[in-house]
Amino acid sequence: LPVWPVWQGVILFFAGKLLGETVAAEWEDRIGGRVCPNFFSSSSVVTDTIYGGTSPFVLLVHHRHAFMNWDPLRFLQKSFFPEGFPSHPHRGFVTVTYCLSGGMLHRDSMGIKQAYGAEQRHGGNHVQWLNTGSGMQHEEMWDVFEPDEKDEGSLLQTSSQELYQIWLNVPSSQKMTSPKAHLLQKYGVKDESDKLPPPYSTPIITECGVTTTVVCGDHNGIRAPWDIPTDAAILRVELTKGATWEHSMPASHKTAIIYVKSGFIEIEGDRIAPHHTAYLTQDGQTLTVRACDDSADILLLSGAPILEPVYSQGSMVMNSKSEIQKAYQDYQSGYMGVPWDYKLTDEEWQEHIKRYPSMY
Repeated sequence: LPVWPVWQGVILFFAGKLLGETVAAEWEDRIGGRVCPNFFSSSSVVTDTIYGGTSPFVLLVHHRHAFMNWDPLRFLQKSFFPEGFPSHPHRGFVTVTYCLSGGMLHRDSMGIKQAYGAEQRHGGNHVQWLNTGSGMQHEEMWDVFEPDEKDEGSLLQTSSQELYQIWLNVPSSQKMTSPKAHLLQKYGVKDESDKLPPPYSTPIITECGVTTTVVCGDHNGIRAPWDIPTDAAILRVELTKGATWEHSMPASHKTAIIYVKSGFIEIEGDRIAPHHTAYLTQDGQTLTVRACDDSADILLLSGAPILEPVYSQGSMVMNSKSEIQKAYQDYQSGYMGVPWDYKLTDEEWQEHIKRYPSMY
């Protein structure tokens, strides 16, 4: 979908039609202008061995955008289309927002403000783990580099933004817990003996031409050091040309999905192109991925299916249609707070949430 900026996204759309999606993917990686949503199936598990869907994953979105200070169309679009996501409600799942470049500015109905991303100003806090629990509202606006009036050269700079957002389902027993927001910090693993990263960190392992970032879960014995409500792993893997990556998959992880951000990869003789999503079947416990023609950058989502019905609608993920209806009734009744204008200053926003507090 073309957005931020729309005109570049339109160029990429026609490039895909005329020159092929591989060329469009390469251009997008350079200039931005699109968002790619993967809406996964929300089918229920039939038995513990036969299941339909991609549980525990509900959604994967890949954003790649560019905000240019010299672009007059950007400021026209900005007048009616906000640069980000103004306040909106959630209940019943976890959002994982993983910044690859740029960053986000977060404010919520719990009174929490966070800035996180991949730039130096974010201090290594590149992932937000948001357990929406019983209900909350938040806004996520792009942390766009603003020009310095004293530096004329800054007017020509581009604020590059790229991230993944994953919606991770949780068991019914965890859906009505208190909402929580945590920032996760990069941690470079030094050697094989370094298997105890600090709390709320994402271990990063580099070996044999491959860099693996463990956002959650485990990679070959190195585990993200914090408890999560779902048996799942989210791993980013960056491979140099010709490099091979091996991952020991837990037997419980009957779901395994790979999204290829850039480059071509090969799995068991199957070649997968950039901007394609591969759904893997369980056959043994070792996953082997090879980068083909050039370097490659992929995201692996794996997990144990939650053996419960799941119903997803809008911004809520529950176990039945009636629970979804109840979630929206609670939101409309103000139990999750009242939406605020994203243009409010921090002081005005604080006053607003004090006046209209969330009940959760």
